[in-house]
Parts: sequence; structure tokens; C-alpha cells
Amino acid sequence: MARVLLGVSGGIAAYKALELARLATVAGHGVRVVMTEAAGRFVGPASFEGITGAPVLVSEFERDPLRGAFPGDPAPAHDPIGHLEVAANCDVYLVAPASANTLAKLAAGMADSMLTTSFLACPAPRLVAPAMNDRMYADAATQANLEALRGRGVTVIEPGEGRLASRGEFGRGRLPDPQRLLELLEAALPGGERPWDGLRVLVTAGGTREPIDPVRFLGNRSSGRMGIALAAAAARRGAEVTLVAANVSIPEPAGVRRIDVETAAELAAATRSEFARSHVLLMAAAPADFRAMESSSEKLRRADRIELRLEPTEDILAGLTAARTPEQTVVGFAAEHGGDAVAGARAKLSRKRADLIVLNDVSNPEIGFESGENEVVLVDAGGEQLIPRASKAEIAERILDEVDSVRTKEGLRTR
Repeated sequence: MARVLLGVSGGIAAYKALELARLATVAGHGVRVVMTEAAGRFVGPASFEGITGAPVLVSEFERDPLRGAFPGDPAPAHDPIGHLEVAANCDVYLVAPASANTLAKLAAGMADSMLTTSFLACPAPRLVAPAMNDRMYADAATQANLEALRGRGVTVIEPGEGRLASRGEFGRGRLPDPQRLLELLEAALPGGERPWDGLRVLVTAGGTREPIDPVRFLGNRSSGRMGIALAAAAARRGAEVTLVAANVSIPEPAGVRRIDVETAAELAAATRSEFARSHVLLMAAAPADFRAMESSSEKLRRADRIELRLEPTEDILAGLTAARTPEQTVVGFAAEHGGDAVAGARAKLSRKRADLIVLNDVSNPEIGFESGENEVVLVDAGGEQLIPRASKAEIAERILDEVDSVRTKEGLRTR
């Protein structure tokens, strides 16, 4: 896995860097931490050392016991210059949190600490995640410093908006969640050889909304979590991923191109536009089956007598498969509620001319929709395969494994 250099500067958000270090280590990455002296006022080096299994470096003048090596790598026979060696060996360098003071130093090219000197000497992809009070973040000096870093190829991770450390304050300046930081960090890693390099994958997610009036709509309970998990899994395998998101509030995975839509007609138009250049379609979105024949341009009042007449929406998947090429692999999804769900999924497989149908029974309230877990049955021409209850991330990986199997049987390249 990757060698991750994590720079921690002084700020209340430094506690999130501990969780980031843990998640990165659990993911199999070798992590080294460099801290500013101010960061030590918020979190201690011993905490990072316990998580990463490697010494934390604060001063550019202190000797590195690992001689610039990362966990799992042998240390060199000689004793190199610490801030140069650790920077030369890393695959990616993330400063999180990046305080206003540290950003100013990085933008000015200053080298007065282990963090700043190693940042200046680092040839790997570099990222900074600003975290500070919203007024400090919005100040022209901070914005100019961020723009200067962007101009030098440094990736700036935008802070979130919400409650800030100062009591009663709310605004932009929050460090993103550690899981999100890890995704962005991994997306910045040099490509290397990955199994889906060169594949273009189109994923749809969420549920469409068909307007009745300006404030009311026909829709469904799909959250888009399964589609997001599929997009993330495909990106991790090296694919170029486009996500068409229908009313999805969850952020897209790092490195994934996103197109937002609302109605079934918009979903159909976006997928048609992207499908021709895609090798794999994962149609996880839940389009509404019906829409109002007429929608009101004004809000309907409680006292109004309403007669709602419905008409079917376009069969998006069938329309796409009618235009597919032999090189394209199509995966449909079926949400069933009781009855002979597998028979329904098999009929859908034939009717839609898909290669694979992912069936889940939404009658179980503990899986599907807003849940982080799912249980599905994969239905293809050869039979059915149950994937027992697991996280949607794990389910996504199993689905993509099956896509690999389908493409291999059909003689299509998987990379």
C-alpha cells in the first residue's frame, strides 16, 4: 500500500488527525507523522506513535530513529537528513489540519519546522486541508495563500460548514471527516497498475422526484448509498467513474465525476449522454415509475380539490440496453417487497436485456434505503448467488467481482 506522510499543525481539529492516522493504518498504508510545536498543545506525539507504530517528528534538527523509512520498510544503512528522506520516501503528503499560520508559511515557501521543510522538499502529490475560524478562512490573506498553493499544484481540500470551536459560532472552516480525508488522500496517489485502469464506468444513484407542484413531488426512499458505494469501489479499482446522482445528499467519492439530476426525464437524458462512452453501467438509481400528467406551477392549497392523474415514466434501462454495444456490460437493480422476488428479477433480466440484476428485498427495514448495510441476490443467465448481509461497501465489492466474472466470460477486457 501507500506511504502516507501526515502533517499536523496547531488547531482544535488536530484530534481528527488521530482518527485519520488510524483509518489509514487500518487500510494498510504506512503512516509517518510530522507535527508543529503548536500541534502538540492539542494532541500528543505518543498518541500518533501508538497508532502508526512509528516515531513522530517535530524538529528538523532531531534525529529520525527510522532514518526516513516508513512502517514495513527497511531503514537505510546510512543516517540521512531527516526532513529530506521522509519527504523523498512518501507517496503522498497531507497537511491536516492546516492552520492559517501554517498555510501562510507554506505559501511563502518558509522552512522553519519539520512540517514546512519536508513539505518544501516533497516531490509526491501534496494536499492541504484548511481548518480554522470562518473569519480567518474568509480573510483575503488566507484566500491568497490558498490560491498560491493551488497555482503550484498543491491540492486544497475545501473545509466544511457547521459549528466551529468558538462557542456559538457557525460557518465555513471545519476539517472534513477523517474518512473523507482518507478518500481524497487515496485519490491523489499515483495511479500504478490497478485492475480497472482504462475502464469507464457509469453509475446512477438515488431516487427521482416527479413534481406535483413547486413544493410537492412523487418519489421514493432511495438514499443513493448503494450507488455511492459502487462508485467508490470502481474508482478504487482504477476506473474513470461518472456518477449520475438523483437527489443524493451524500458527497461523491473522491475522484468521481458527478452529474446531479432530479426527475426521471433528467436521469434518462444524463445517462443516455454518458452511456455511449462507458464500458460498464451500474444502474443503481430508483427512477419513479409514474409522474403527474400535469403539474401545477403554483402551490396547491389544502382547500383545493385535487385529482392526480399519473402517466408512466420512460423505461430508462430498457432504452439504454436497446442501444448497447457488445463491449458494454449492463447491471440493473431490482428492489422487491415480498412475493417471488427472484422470479421477478429473472424476468427483469430478460426484459431489460441486462447482464446482471442485483436484487434486494426492501421489506426488511434493517437493510436497504437509508441503512449502511444490505443483502442482495445476484441474478444472471447462469443462476442466482446470495450475498449475505454486509456493509454496502462490501456488497459493492462483491458486485464488481461479479462484473469482472461476466466480462471475462464474454471475452471482454477488465482493464
